[in-house]
Amino acid sequence: MKSIMKTSCLLAGGFLVFGVGTARADELDVKVPFAFVVNGRTLPAGQYRFESDATDPSVILIHGDKGVKAAIFVVTQPATGHDPAGDTPVLTFTHHETEYRLTDIWESGTEGREIARP
Repeated sequence: MKSIMKTSCLLAGGFLVFGVGTARADELDVKVPFAFVVNGRTLPAGQYRFESDATDPSVILIHGDKGVKAAIFVVTQPATGHDPAGDTPVLTFTHHETEYRLTDIWESGTEGREIARP
């Protein structure tokens, strides 16, 4: 268990989650305090919005907010298990060498998306 905790990082607290009607996307706003990698692309530390379309929740748009100029579409799949932070929305990162890789996006205790590997 300790080795898992050494290589993983959870970002909780300070999240704003907005569940929006079926006609619009679900949104998650978060401040990430470090640069991170998604699908081989490094995004700088800063404020981000994660949006998924209700008609295709497997595709998530991650885009910078409040001065962060970065955006990427990622393909996801349902995550297995449970939110490591309980019912709090959380992003899960894996530390690999000198970088953090985004691995999961959890909206609730049982609803999460895993970043599909390219």
